[in-house]
Amino acid sequence: MIFVNYKTYEQGSGINAVNLTKILEEVARQSQIKIIPVVQVIDAEAIITSTTLEIWVQHIDPISYGAHTGWTLPEEVARIGVSGVFLNHSEHKFNNFDNLYTANEKAMNANLKTLIFATDTPELRKVCDLAPTYVAYEPAELVGSTTTSVAQAKPEIISLAAEIANGFDIPLVVGAGIHSSEDIRKSLSLGATGFAVATDIVKAEDPRKELTELTEGFK
Repeated sequence: MIFVNYKTYEQGSGINAVNLTKILEEVARQSQIKIIPVVQVIDAEAIITSTTLEIWVQHIDPISYGAHTGWTLPEEVARIGVSGVFLNHSEHKFNNFDNLYTANEKAMNANLKTLIFATDTPELRKVCDLAPTYVAYEPAELVGSTTTSVAQAKPEIISLAAEIANGFDIPLVVGAGIHSSEDIRKSLSLGATGFAVATDIVKAEDPRKELTELTEGFK
């Protein structure tokens, strides 16, 4: 399983997001690996109508219907057909744990799957207590790297993160600098079950080639 985070890159926005998703769908079909685009809320509905892939968004807020100008309502995200949501990514962390707890509860009550990010193992233990669908370990200093991956820099931490997640029976997703089939292969051997990637695919000159190469790591 590979989550491809479009962030707010130009290559992953608007019509570019729709076209990129078509490439992801082709690679998913050819490789038989589950690939999940994680898109901007504003693009989600257009992408959902153009693909058979499961579509996630990058964030929702811990709110209900009401006077919340500029916030993202989980119920409305679910209504348009979104399947899941990232929470607590290092680029959009919650300012306190109570808000993260509420956001996760509201998302799951709206039948959205959730993936909660942690930047270290103490935080990972805390987010596992929230019982999300998936947890992700992503050292903040490696997010966005196209040269150094967590599998290269901190392999022993992947093993520890997998041990923590397994203790809660939650699948572990690994991110931060994942950019090769060897990164995938090594992380799987250490206990990861999925991967979160972004820059290496979305900003690639040939996203199809880069993503296909990543899927080889599952073989």
